[in-house]
This record gives sequence, C-alpha cells and structure tokens, in this order.
Amino acid sequence: MDNQPYNPLHGLTLKTIVTELEAHFGFETLGKNIKIKCFTDDPSIQSSLKFLRKTPWAREKVEQLYIKNKNKIHS
Repeated sequence: MDNQPYNPLHGLTLKTIVTELEAHFGFETLGKNIKIKCFTDDPSIQSSLKFLRKTPWAREKVEQLYIKNKNKIHS
C-alpha cells in the first residue's frame, strides 16, 4: 500500500537525489547553494551521503533543493 502518494521524494533514495543533483549542477554549484563541506572540500558522492545521513538539517536542505529543481533535472 502506498502511504505517501503526494510526497515528491517517495521512492527515491538519498543516493539517487545526490547523484542527480551532482550530475545536473556539479559539486561547485551545490556548494554555493548549500554551504556544507561535503560539497566544497574534496567532494564525492560517498562522502556526501555519509554526512547527509548523519545530519538531518543538511539532508533537508538537499531534499528541498531537489524538489525545487526536479523539473529542470528531469528535462
């Protein structure tokens, strides 16, 4: 049963979100939009995932950026 039919992130993993954001914007732009070290200092998908999984406020910012730009990313 689908309990979150209106959640725009339903069914997406954090890895998918970060990978798609990085592919679309690149780490330099991500670091300018969201000022966290995992995007600015020696960035990688793995280090970003490790940090975001432990840091709820940063994960929320990344998720909001994804939701805001979802149509641009998938066009």
